[in-house]
Order: sequence, then structure tokens, then C-alpha cells
Amino acid sequence: MKLSLVLTIALLTVLAIAFLASLMAGRVWLSPVTLWQGVVTPGDQLSDLILFGLRLPRAVLAILIGGALGLSGAALQGLTRNPLAEPSLLGVAGGASLGAVIAIYFGLAGVFAFAPPVMGLIGALAAGAITFAVGRGGGTLTLILAGVAVSALTGSGVALALNFAPSPYAAFEITVWLLGSLSDRTWDHVILAGPFIAVGCALLLGAGRALDALSLGEDQARSLGVNLDRSRLLVLLGVGLAVGAATSVAGAIGFIGLVAPHLVRPFVGHQPSRTLIPSALVGSTLLLTADVATRAIYTSSEIRLGVLTSLIGLPFFFWLVIRMKRTSP
Repeated sequence: MKLSLVLTIALLTVLAIAFLASLMAGRVWLSPVTLWQGVVTPGDQLSDLILFGLRLPRAVLAILIGGALGLSGAALQGLTRNPLAEPSLLGVAGGASLGAVIAIYFGLAGVFAFAPPVMGLIGALAAGAITFAVGRGGGTLTLILAGVAVSALTGSGVALALNFAPSPYAAFEITVWLLGSLSDRTWDHVILAGPFIAVGCALLLGAGRALDALSLGEDQARSLGVNLDRSRLLVLLGVGLAVGAATSVAGAIGFIGLVAPHLVRPFVGHQPSRTLIPSALVGSTLLLTADVATRAIYTSSEIRLGVLTSLIGLPFFFWLVIRMKRTSP
């Protein structure tokens, strides 16, 4: 049996365990027997309402968002040939954050409950379009610099909104949203973000051959018939749709896209296309596990998912920088 198949089966098994734990964990813990009874004979009991109304959409969203972040991180690291690249690199996540913050700032969230995620999607696509328009034709480095500039611009917009928040309640809502969370998410959020994430992930998976060619260098990739501008647009659009949709419904969740590709690369090698699917599976598992931890760690109020992923991801980031420093010539 090929190593890639064994790895995929192992990752799917771990993901299934994390999914089951996500359905069980919470203020009210559900036993496996209760879960099974809810699936076989669903009814109007409290456990069934918790399972199908709260836990299941939350777990499905965690799988979709974690997979989108892991896959986007692997694609961006292949595109930029930079092991520190992650989904916020091109300004897409910042654009989604700014769009949602605008909806909260102007009170649109009070009129239409799904205004923040809808505006987040619009902001993500707009930020991606600006990044590509500014960086087009200048190579990968120019694209990265354009993304950094757009990220700084959107970050300034978010800071400005916090500075001039019309009320303490609005400032609190903006802050809470920026911390990232999957609590109180429903099937409507899954329906809203799911199609965009699916299309974005499909575009990223379709860019595998171009990413393999780019690992040899831009000149070599061009000599192999790869259209570099088209490949960059494909990856940028895929990241914009997947990460933009993910950020628009869950807020800012960092480090999943950075960590996931590095965890699978020792098993699949350094060929970018081979890291894509395993990175998506690892990203889903990491986010599911982190979400379970936010409910299992007892605090007066549930710890935010973005805070926990940052606390876990920061040590890994420093370790990665130290390792690169030691191995660099």
C-alpha cells in the first residue's frame, strides 16, 4: 500500500475521532450512546436539539474552515516558495475582517443578521482583486508585497473603526468578532460559506501541476509551458474564495494555514501538489481539536478560537524560524 494512501486513511481516521469529540463536547456532554440514539431516532429531546442545532453545524463548519485554511496555506507556500507563507499573506483575510467590521460599525448586523459574513465575503474578494491588480506582472515577490500592503490597509481600516466606534457595544462586538469563534453558528452559516469554500478549494487543487513546476523556479516553470499570471490568478482567486468565506463566518483564525503543511511535508516530501489534500485534512483536524478545547477548558466564558490557535501556533512559528536559521547557509 502506497505511503500516500496510508497517510490519507490515517488522517481521515483522526479527523473522524475529532469530529466525534466535537459532537460530544460542551457545557452539556453527550455520550456516544446518546449521539447514536439521536441519529437513529431523532426527536424533540434536548440532546437532539443540541446535536443537530448546535454541535453538528459547528463541527461541519470547523471541517470546512480548517480544510480551507490548510489547503490555502499549502498552495501559498508552493506558489511563493516561502515556508512562512499563510492565508493572510495576500490580504484576503484582512479584507474579510474589514468587511465584517464595516457591517457591525454601521449597524447593518442589527438589521440583517448575516450582514457581517456577506460583507466579509465582499471585502475578501475586493482585497484579493486589489492585490492581484497591484502585483500583476511583477512576479511572485511583487504579489507578496502587494498583499502585505493590502493587509496593512485593511488593518488600518479595522483599527480606525475601533477608534471611532459609535458605542461601547459596537466596539465590543467588533473585538469579539475579530477574536474568531465558531460558537452560535448555524446551518445558515454553513450554507452561506460552504459553496464559496468548495469552489475555492477546487481551484487550488486544480493548480497542483503549476505549483510543482514553480518549485523549480519561475523560468523553469515558464519553459514547461506554465502560464504564471494565470496560475497566480487561479491561486489568488481560490484563496480569496476559500479563506474569505471562512473568515467571513468565523472571524480571524490564524496559524492553521501555516502549521498544517509543515506537519504533512515530512511524510509526503516537498512536491507541492502532494501536500494539498493532506494539509486540508490536517487543517480540519487541528481546527476541530482546537474548537473542542475551547469548550473543554473551563473558564467563566468560552475562550475564543482565534486566541487558542494563536497560543498554540506561536511556539510552532518560533520553532520554525529557529530551524530555518540553523539550516540556512
